[in-house]
Amino acid sequence: MVLCVLYPDPQAGYPPSYPRDGIPDVWWDLGGRPAPRPTGDLGFTPGELVGCVSGELGLRSYVEGLGHTLVVTSDKDRDGSEFERLLPEAEVVISQPFWPAYLTAERLDAAANLKLALTAGIGSDHVDLSAAAQAGVTVAEVTGSNSTSVAEHVVMMILAQVRNYLPSHQISTAGVWNIADCVERGYDVAGMSYGAIGAGRIGRAVLRRLQGFDLDLHYSQRHRLPAEVEGDLGLTYHEDPRAMATRMDIVSLQLPLYPSTRSLLDASVLAGMKRGAYLINCGRAELVDQDAVTAAVREGHLGGYAGDVWFPEPAPMEHPWRTMRFNGMTPHIAGTSLSAQARYAAGTLEILQCYFEGRPIDPEYLIVEGGGLAGTGAKAYELD
Repeated sequence: MVLCVLYPDPQAGYPPSYPRDGIPDVWWDLGGRPAPRPTGDLGFTPGELVGCVSGELGLRSYVEGLGHTLVVTSDKDRDGSEFERLLPEAEVVISQPFWPAYLTAERLDAAANLKLALTAGIGSDHVDLSAAAQAGVTVAEVTGSNSTSVAEHVVMMILAQVRNYLPSHQISTAGVWNIADCVERGYDVAGMSYGAIGAGRIGRAVLRRLQGFDLDLHYSQRHRLPAEVEGDLGLTYHEDPRAMATRMDIVSLQLPLYPSTRSLLDASVLAGMKRGAYLINCGRAELVDQDAVTAAVREGHLGGYAGDVWFPEPAPMEHPWRTMRFNGMTPHIAGTSLSAQARYAAGTLEILQCYFEGRPIDPEYLIVEGGGLAGTGAKAYELD
């Protein structure tokens, strides 16, 4: 059985009415080479909503054509959920970061037949990687497939926060013309210092897009970029991300969540940041201290917080970031634009074809294999 956990259909029903007739065919690179394309029919038309339950990532004809059962559900969190009930029968579990099916050590222990945990997108921290390694479960994700999508979202959030766009938009929809109220918190980004914590595919894509805004660009990550990349982008490197954060006007997080990055920006780091600094988080919610962020925004130390990631997901109604002032939160949509869906659904099919045909999965897609970290996982993750 292939058990696929996807977010629910649009409230108005499926399929939606699309505003465009199609999308550009924009593929992606893996380590400087084109990502491998799946063979045969994709099972969907690029530009369609395939990331929801009825969209099925376009996988039904392929999976059932091999004689396997495909079950697609959004029911993943409650006790006795369909995901939990069917997990012991599943050979493959497919989930998305935007509606994660949490594969805890306890659930993996109950998944006696599980061989492959596949993330349709980027980020496999909803899987207990240590437990997966011990259980001999391969973990893979569609590396690079939606990096551009997330990078665009980060840039949008930076501009929206600094220019005070969201409150200004609300004033316009309220039918009033309070210009002073709109601009009392609005600034230009030009001349500000921007610090990227994480300069992988997404982090570099953000830095490249920000070049044209005349920001002073900085970054920090475990592996320093080549000198020619730093020179091309005009970057200043910082070994310590926490120290860098205290010197920046804008800080953005785009790195994986693992033990040493959990609560990377805690209350002490936030307290040391510039008054009025902006914090953007499209990495993972637990990279920051939730309560410390809430307090820093409430007390006016942070100028604002925008993020696309929460914990848990979906976030409960009482989550403080829903109602926090000067927030620019979105419900984990950065990497699941219709353009991104076409890429990560195709990558998911490519990985499934490799798995069922007994071919090696591209190392760039691998997180765990053979009882340990592998491929991209060996470069980007840690085990507990």
